[in-house]
Amino acid sequence: MSGHSKWASIKHKKAIVDSRRGQQFTKLARAITVAARDGGGDPDGNAALENAIRKAKEASMPKDNIERAIAKGTGAGGDGEAALETVIYEGYGPGGVAILVEAVTDNRNRTGADVRHAFSKHGGSLGEPGSVAYLFDKRGTISVDARTHDEDELMPAVDAGAQDISEDDGMWEVVTEPTDLASVRAALEAAGVAIESAELSYRPSSVVPIDEPQAGTLMRLIGALEESDDVGEVYANFDVPAEILERVAG
Repeated sequence: MSGHSKWASIKHKKAIVDSRRGQQFTKLARAITVAARDGGGDPDGNAALENAIRKAKEASMPKDNIERAIAKGTGAGGDGEAALETVIYEGYGPGGVAILVEAVTDNRNRTGADVRHAFSKHGGSLGEPGSVAYLFDKRGTISVDARTHDEDELMPAVDAGAQDISEDDGMWEVVTEPTDLASVRAALEAAGVAIESAELSYRPSSVVPIDEPQAGTLMRLIGALEESDDVGEVYANFDVPAEILERVAG
């Protein structure tokens, strides 16, 4: 799955920078609100909420903002945010790459139009529900720099319930069940492992190799999708070397 850990790390760092510029706080708050609505307001018993709060804290979101977002999700906010819903859009990018777009919206028509426009403008096509979702599985994914940690240092993750550990272009990928992400991450942190990123994500079960021009177009498509205030995450099953990914993602 060449380049995917590197892509996760690039996305993670970019999200923190964008959030500090005030560009991502709305998305982070929406993710917290929906997680709290769907699984309750206690992060200890709600892995999705715990992960959303962690991302918000990494982006320096004020504590009051986080608490308000949780209150909205649990029905204590009283300002209409209960209308938010999570929508998954499916489509194809350059080279036949399968793409899942995870959005949180209060207006499906607006969001659907934005997503369709981004696909059309950047060499992709929006598909029907079910057209590519079967190619992805929801998992917890933790990325660790292989230059600073060897595989033996990651063994606490196995004891904490990790499903798999693999090396991908200079990055370790630790894969977990969604409910085990927080405990595996905590075990690694307790062992002194520096984590590049940790997130719940849709991992592809198979990948499509693409060349550098196709990768450049794909990154522009993903960037256009992410510009929408309603789009939280974009997942794709591309296979491209990490050095090419760094060039085109920059």
